[in-house]
Amino acid sequence: MAEVIEIPYKPREHQLALHEALDKNRFVVGVMHRRFGKTVAAINQIVKRAIECPLEAPRYAYVAPTYTQAKRIAFDYLVKYTRPLGATVNISELRVDFWGRRISLHGADNSDSLRGTYYDGIVLDEVGDMNPKVWNEVLRPALADRLGWALMIGTPKGNNHFKDLRDRAKDAEDWALIEFKASQTNIIPEKELWATRNEIGEDKYQQEFECSFSSPVEGSYYGQIINDLEAKSRITTIDRDDLCRSFVAWDLGMGDSTCLWVAQLAGKEVRLIDCIENHGVGLDWYVSWLRENHYEGFAQILPHDVEVRELGTGKSRKEVLQEAGLDITVAPRLSVADGIQAVRRLLPRCWFDHKTKAGLDALRNYRREYNEKQQVFYDKPLHDWSSHFSDAFRYLAIGLDESDDSWSTDLPINAKWVV
Repeated sequence: MAEVIEIPYKPREHQLALHEALDKNRFVVGVMHRRFGKTVAAINQIVKRAIECPLEAPRYAYVAPTYTQAKRIAFDYLVKYTRPLGATVNISELRVDFWGRRISLHGADNSDSLRGTYYDGIVLDEVGDMNPKVWNEVLRPALADRLGWALMIGTPKGNNHFKDLRDRAKDAEDWALIEFKASQTNIIPEKELWATRNEIGEDKYQQEFECSFSSPVEGSYYGQIINDLEAKSRITTIDRDDLCRSFVAWDLGMGDSTCLWVAQLAGKEVRLIDCIENHGVGLDWYVSWLRENHYEGFAQILPHDVEVRELGTGKSRKEVLQEAGLDITVAPRLSVADGIQAVRRLLPRCWFDHKTKAGLDALRNYRREYNEKQQVFYDKPLHDWSSHFSDAFRYLAIGLDESDDSWSTDLPINAKWVV
């Protein structure tokens, strides 16, 4: 008689719905209220699929926004639910192995740790806090050769890429959407929900417990302003107008990403017509991108450290870019706090093209650092995937030269000159 192995997990009704959705669809997006039990369900989904997988050497990954969060939130669960299977635990690498299968935990803040391997299944927990490139450029390709599945779960963090995934899951083939609001699941007693609502405020309650994507990210510097712009239809299709004064604002990353915003000034309107982010490439790549898009003649606004000379070449990056034919302006050296205030003053005058969505998502998510133990926000920004686009926009705000716009047009945003 075969040995029966019992895993100490009995899913609630709504957790069971999550498992059933993945039995029928390859990709599932789960929007869930706080204290739903999504991480427990996600870990057990991975364990279940690992046991059932008929392929050789199955590989699975649970990905949290940061490596520290993955360890703190999920590792104990992973060990607990694989212990009955005789799993070997590797604490230093946050993984377990059993029966030739491997389940590992990762942080989206180190996406390079996810490259170079295949996955039969992936869970992304709190997708709204991750750089969207982690899914689009790293994890989705890693599922291709073995037709792996993915579960993307989280609580809303404003109208960002998680909202896009949610909307896609409603209609796309082989995708499914499941949503669980606290007022519907009855997991948290109604009396406790009312007490929580009074304690944290209506906006945060709607986001955290009623799965609303309309509230700005908590601690966000610009989320409410961008929501206001969206309500005024300021995120639209914008035609390039070469009669306008035009600028490219850079944030130069050394080990991190480099981001560029492309802006045109028309009267008092600031029109953001394009943006780009990349990493692991030299300055020549960005110069080529500017030339391909005919932005090389625009005024280039760069941070003050562009003038620092590199030991290897003896040249500063400013000199390298000038030799490439770019017109360089170094942004004034202001504190981050003053720069953030400059952005807040500039944003109400801005229009954004749909092409700038990646940058807009970053601006929505740019927020103050939060101390979870003390439950207080610090007076400094959190450094994460949203920082680079936000820093570049800050350089735009403090470096934009509006002193001589007498020849720029005050035409409506999509108007054309008639000759």
